[in-house]
Amino acid sequence: MLLLGIDIGTSSIKVAIVDATTQETIITAQYPETESPITSLQNGWAEQSPEMWWQHVQQAILKANAAGEYNPKDIAAIGIAYQMHGLVCVDKHRNVLRDSIIWCDSRAVPFGNKAFEAIGEEKCLSHLLNSPGNFTASKLAWVKENEPHIYEQIDKVMLPGDFIAMKLTGVITTSASALSEGVFWDFKNNELSKDVMGYYDFHNSIIPTIKDVFTEHGLLSSSISEHLSLTTGIPVTYKAGDQPNNALSLNVLQPGEVAATAGTSGVIYGVGDTLSYDKQSRINSFAHVNHTATETRIGTLLCINGTGIANSFTRKLLAADKSYPLINEAAKQVPIGSEGLSVLPFGNGAERIFNNKTVGAHYQNINFNIHTEAHIFRAVQEGIAFSFRYGLDIMKENGITPSVIRAGKANLFLSDVFISAFVNATNVPVELYQVDGSVGAAKGAGIGAKIFASEKEAFANAKPLDLIEPTVHAAYDEEYKVWKELLLRQLGREA
Repeated sequence: MLLLGIDIGTSSIKVAIVDATTQETIITAQYPETESPITSLQNGWAEQSPEMWWQHVQQAILKANAAGEYNPKDIAAIGIAYQMHGLVCVDKHRNVLRDSIIWCDSRAVPFGNKAFEAIGEEKCLSHLLNSPGNFTASKLAWVKENEPHIYEQIDKVMLPGDFIAMKLTGVITTSASALSEGVFWDFKNNELSKDVMGYYDFHNSIIPTIKDVFTEHGLLSSSISEHLSLTTGIPVTYKAGDQPNNALSLNVLQPGEVAATAGTSGVIYGVGDTLSYDKQSRINSFAHVNHTATETRIGTLLCINGTGIANSFTRKLLAADKSYPLINEAAKQVPIGSEGLSVLPFGNGAERIFNNKTVGAHYQNINFNIHTEAHIFRAVQEGIAFSFRYGLDIMKENGITPSVIRAGKANLFLSDVFISAFVNATNVPVELYQVDGSVGAAKGAGIGAKIFASEKEAFANAKPLDLIEPTVHAAYDEEYKVWKELLLRQLGREA
């Protein structure tokens, strides 16, 4: 019996086929091979086409099928992970009304700030666990005010994963976890937030049917199953945002467990059992995949927009002809601290850790006589690691003090330079696993379909590849102090 996991990333779509009996990954596939475009019509805007996601999902599944490593008819359940906070709007005929306003789009910040003030800071934080900020509800408010002709046609609003499930099954559902990441969910009353819906004057009918994360979200339609060589009627049994799903894929499900990822954006994600929140909403709290009305499981999420995208920007700018392994090897030849060169990697929209300020990326102290492209490669990765340290200090203020952080061996965690900078800057060991979001989504499907008897059974065979301990923390601590001073000066200019 096989499980299909789909991961709707910003850069590409990934799929995985997992054998439910052995828990082994049979194959993974990605489409496209190059990074998907992000449309930015104005400074601070970021949009993608939901129909592009759907076309790429189909191509990724067909690519996996074409490898001939399994029988597609043996797939018994489908799970979906997706880029968080995106807004998808469809009309009553299920037609997409506009491109999705995605997670790193900053245009809705003023709308969220006004809602925070009008609803009340204490009520927002204690009921929503967040400021409405730049999240999905505020993005919808922007559409309502600026594109009323679009808003008037909306039948349902969705997160990206809800949309892909709709395309597979024809059914539209959502979950408390998805609604919480959109800041539509009232945790104290365990219901759709009357305050948010009332303040923005949204009608409840635009919200899809609310279901548990691990449950049936529709059955694969005959036309789609025929096109993809799958079995008609197999269920979609799991949908979760990419960061809760990344935590699931690393078996981070219980209070005190912590996961990290460093893809396009960077995240540290810790699980707790109380309705906790940051008073400044610099980090955010959402319903974890296993949160229920009777068992509190809150995922506290530190997000840094400018991580992997900062690294890929540097490659495009300076070394488009070099692979990431070659760049990482060049960076290893440069000493810690990049001989005085520092990088603030915040060039991808408003950063929540800075109270939704747009700081921008900055390269400091370049010396034309000594610095090479290798120095820049290293300084970028060190700057990204230092931004994690800055965010982790905020998480510690909120009671999250990890003794170890679990991460998948992917993206920046493939770089020895980044891993060393990360563990030494944070002074926290990292366990590396051979997983990715699509594999996590496949296992989520198995849990939701009750193919696995429990969450524990789904990860019974999970073993770490490596444990990396801090070895030169003092050296990185000194470099971090210099970096932080540069950052605070920049934040002062932005204040």
